[in-house]
Amino acid sequence: MENDKVILVSEHDDMVGIMDKMEAHKQGLLHRAFSIFIFNTKGEMLLQQRALNKYHSGGLWTNACCSHPMPGEKTKDAAQRRLKEELGFETPVEKIFDFVYKASFDNGLTEHEFDHVFAGEYEGRLNINPDEVNDFCYKEISEIKNTMQTHPQKYTAWFHLAFPKIEEWWKSRYADSIIEVK
Repeated sequence: MENDKVILVSEHDDMVGIMDKMEAHKQGLLHRAFSIFIFNTKGEMLLQQRALNKYHSGGLWTNACCSHPMPGEKTKDAAQRRLKEELGFETPVEKIFDFVYKASFDNGLTEHEFDHVFAGEYEGRLNINPDEVNDFCYKEISEIKNTMQTHPQKYTAWFHLAFPKIEEWWKSRYADSIIEVK
């Protein structure tokens, strides 16, 4: 199946091949991925707890949605598709930055990703896919930051790396309006 494949890329995100997803993770090869951060109208971030049976990081808290585009699929289209598949809703997203990271896990797998980061806003019902998501909640940025400092083991590796950048973006987007409301 195509969705079991990932797009191998250079450090500049140029496609260099296609590989079975699990094989790419076993070899720790750089591949294209995306992460989506969703906020409600109060500026709170949507967090999901990954399903316990995920191939790595099961039970850890992270941003709204993460995955890999399929070969031939635009990254933004893949982001929209996965939001619907994992959380059961659609909303516009915009790309805000990208970064490369590498993280090894206890099960022998390695995430080595060129991660395209998208953000959007959503206020409505979620219809989570239990194969992907164990739980979810909206939290204030300051509460997430505090919990990451006191209980870092509760969050995914990529969330730790992306959070400082998303926090800066959030401040430019929400902080003034949130301060006025309080």
